[in-house]
Amino acid sequence: MRPVHPEQHDSHIAKRRDDLRLALAEVVRPAAHFVWEVGCGHGHFLNAYAKAHPDQTCIGVDITSDRITRAERKRERARLENLRFVRGDADDFLAVMPASARLTSIFILFPDPWPKRRHHKNRVVRPEFLTAAAARAEKGAVLYFRTDHEPYFREVSAALGAHADWKASDAAWGFEEATVFQKRATRHFSLVATRR
Repeated sequence: MRPVHPEQHDSHIAKRRDDLRLALAEVVRPAAHFVWEVGCGHGHFLNAYAKAHPDQTCIGVDITSDRITRAERKRERARLENLRFVRGDADDFLAVMPASARLTSIFILFPDPWPKRRHHKNRVVRPEFLTAAAARAEKGAVLYFRTDHEPYFREVSAALGAHADWKASDAAWGFEEATVFQKRATRHFSLVATRR
């Protein structure tokens, strides 16, 4: 495998973000406030949420195009005008979403735990992600995190507890709709945090 030069890597990220910025221009109005699901998969959860909350704009993001295609099919069948799905990376999404748009809620449900220590850098919820999400979230926005991987849960709990922009909350879970992974899990762990 040939090494990738830093310039090529940076160029690839810039192109990816430019493409995502164009896609978001069609989906996110500049001053929009919306519910965001990170790693939306086939869209089961967010379709149910959007149907139950027709007054809220909902956007799901996933890195796999097949998942986005399936999620969009569900949305179209349900005729949900308040819901959109976008293919992209969560970090890229936060980097290119309109500056005046704001997150009202963030759902991160059963993300890949990347259990091997050398892969932990690939986990979605890291201090850098929490900082970027806080910068895009309105005050009082709620972050919902759920996993069946207890070590990842402990890591995220610690990261949120140490983060200046988020605080743990005893608020009720925002909306219950079991995901495919939740149905398979023998147990799961949930936490709720609010934007300070």
